[in-house]
Amino acid sequence: MIPDNDTGAAAAAGPLLRRGPALALFGLAAAAFFAYAQWYGLNTGPERDMGHLQKILYVHVPSAWIAFLSFAVVFLAGVWYLATRSERADELGASAAEVGTLLNGLVLLQGMIWAKPSWGVWWTWDARLSSTLVLFLVFVSYLALRALVDDRERRARWSAVVGILGALGVPVVYMSVRWWRTLHQVQSTPSTMDPAFATGLRLNAFGVLFVGAFLVLLRRRVARMDAAVEAIADERALRGEVDHVG
Repeated sequence: MIPDNDTGAAAAAGPLLRRGPALALFGLAAAAFFAYAQWYGLNTGPERDMGHLQKILYVHVPSAWIAFLSFAVVFLAGVWYLATRSERADELGASAAEVGTLLNGLVLLQGMIWAKPSWGVWWTWDARLSSTLVLFLVFVSYLALRALVDDRERRARWSAVVGILGALGVPVVYMSVRWWRTLHQVQSTPSTMDPAFATGLRLNAFGVLFVGAFLVLLRRRVARMDAAVEAIADERALRGEVDHVG
């Protein structure tokens, strides 16, 4: 809770508190759309060669797309921070990195579930799988860096640099199936799929996008409020007051 008698930091958190109901409604709408997209995909017929296993693509491919988009946001937020030293840029980059890392991890897990019945193994050092794992580990390191560095300015600056460099791995992952033709097939898109399955893929892409956007906004709201509470504690410490903010 943020007390009313504190000045600048509390005022900065005010707009976020007022937008809470709107964010909650957006979250409910995103969850409902995602549930509908899942229902639609599960009720499509089996694919001729892969059968019902094909349906994992409805979450696997959109998860990869939105993970890439999240890392692109990390890249842009990093450039924004280095140019302006804006705390909002740092909070946006960190929030997008958390969501992107979560989706990247789900992509790896879903891929393993698909690979076992299709390739006969859970994992192989294929170019696409290996580059996706490296991208995941880079952003796990990004999050670990943020957890280990206490100084806010230094943490934001180092995170911006690591985020920019890490996001440069996205084109490598995307093009890996074309540059190194190993086991993983070329990426699926609605234009390369049977029309009977393309609608399910599009719906789930928007479903994952909406849920991912909600999570980024929610995480950024929490980060903004944490920063406000920390600033209030600093102000009170400067005034020689005992900090009871909680």
